[in-house]
Amino acid sequence: MINTILLLIAVIDPLGSVPVYLEATKQFDKKHKRKVAISASIIAFLILLFFIVVGQFILEGMEVSLDAFQISGGVILFLFALTMIFGEGKPESEKHSIKDYKHVTIFPVAIPSIASPGAIMAVVLMTDNHIYKIEDQIITTLLVALVVFLTMVLLLAANIVQEKIGEYGITVISKIMGLILASYAVQSVLSGLKDFFTVIH
Repeated sequence: MINTILLLIAVIDPLGSVPVYLEATKQFDKKHKRKVAISASIIAFLILLFFIVVGQFILEGMEVSLDAFQISGGVILFLFALTMIFGEGKPESEKHSIKDYKHVTIFPVAIPSIASPGAIMAVVLMTDNHIYKIEDQIITTLLVALVVFLTMVLLLAANIVQEKIGEYGITVISKIMGLILASYAVQSVLSGLKDFFTVIH
């Protein structure tokens, strides 16, 4: 369970969403800022929940094998992790994408700041019907809700968080989360390759 929480924190990166949220809501009053934090978190969780429930059915409908999905998912997560480690950083890249401050709740706060492509891919991998029992998938879903709730709390206290940690500190933590995510991604690829060659032999 601890490993699952750490991975979810790495892919969702609650702290990394703080500068994005502050930039996206800088023109709003306190009441509107609070509304954006709560609404964006709910929307992000619903998006992740959708992929937890439907993601695997879509892949199976396309006749994508479990091994292929594990390998491709791992590669995508690894590339996503590399952008967190070597790129300009999640906060900066997503802050630059803000064009319309009237609709920031969905983009970029809910997507891709909280429900990022990496987070979507991770939750699908972590709730695979062929690997995990329904009980495990329910626990993972609850943990996703917990991490998204933590993100919402941080957004509601965003000004305090940024004052205490600073944007540089947030960037450093985001890169550490990227390293954790990269490790999980490589493990996913190795598992997929191992199972694939086992089936061949």
